[in-house]
Amino acid sequence: MTDPVVREFLLAFWKIHILHHAEEDGVYGQWMLEELRRHGYRLSPGTLYPLLARMARRGWLRSNQPKRSRDARVYRITPAGSDVLKRLRASLAELQHEVAKPDSRRLRRRTARRAAR
Repeated sequence: MTDPVVREFLLAFWKIHILHHAEEDGVYGQWMLEELRRHGYRLSPGTLYPLLARMARRGWLRSNQPKRSRDARVYRITPAGSDVLKRLRASLAELQHEVAKPDSRRLRRRTARRAAR
């Protein structure tokens, strides 16, 4: 991951996406790789699996212990992860509102400046 856009921004999007799906049904690595790919993100297993493990260490996800080595390790959201996701959703909603329509925001500023004169 040498692309600064990936490092600085997309990594956070991937984490939010993981928490979202872990809340819904739980996730496992291969499925998550395919889901992120479907959204245009190209991750390698060497990027995703350490990310899942780090999120589990932080207490946001928990995983089952597979019965057999071939079985998938399924990650599910924890109460702490649900709190994080709730905060992120609120922040995303605010950000989306702020950046989604830059033309209307400029118009509001221009109107406010004219009214102040």
